[in-house]
Amino acid sequence: MKNFEYKPVADSFKLLAIKRLMTIGLLLTAFLSSCYSFKDVSIPPEVKTVNVHYIENRARIVNPQLSQRLTDKLRQKVVNQTRLSQTNNDDAHYDVSGQITDYYVTTSGISNQQAASNNLNVTVHLVFKNRLDDKKSFEADLTRNFPFSANLSLAQAESSLTDLVVTNMTDEIFNRIFSNW
Repeated sequence: MKNFEYKPVADSFKLLAIKRLMTIGLLLTAFLSSCYSFKDVSIPPEVKTVNVHYIENRARIVNPQLSQRLTDKLRQKVVNQTRLSQTNNDDAHYDVSGQITDYYVTTSGISNQQAASNNLNVTVHLVFKNRLDDKKSFEADLTRNFPFSANLSLAQAESSLTDLVVTNMTDEIFNRIFSNW
């Protein structure tokens, strides 16, 4: 006959609670890592002004809200998180422009020979001109994908993803310009 160790019910509940907290912690960490933002802004002291131009939407599929919201959010972030003054002058020290070049859906998961999950893929072609140091000017394509259920149409997914797209693409552009990475 085997000896069975008696474990109080309270210990079992504590263990279950710890496992649930660990799972929630892992999920929260995974979610927050996809919504990153850095505060390490690197701007030389002689740079005083920035001109953030309207980010045009030249993708095959056009989300009518995306250009204006992305432009507004980027301008707001630059003003709030740097000491630079926003200007519309062509002689601004930093000149930021860009365009949304890709906005499309791909299948990212298949179950029972049907699409189970999709990705909304968004690319912004960024043009950064540093008028005080041309060697630091650059052009770059910044791409992010945003997963959503294949049970949703693109229009349904956009209603829940547009805020996330705007926030993440704004962070991506901002960090590429101001955090030297």
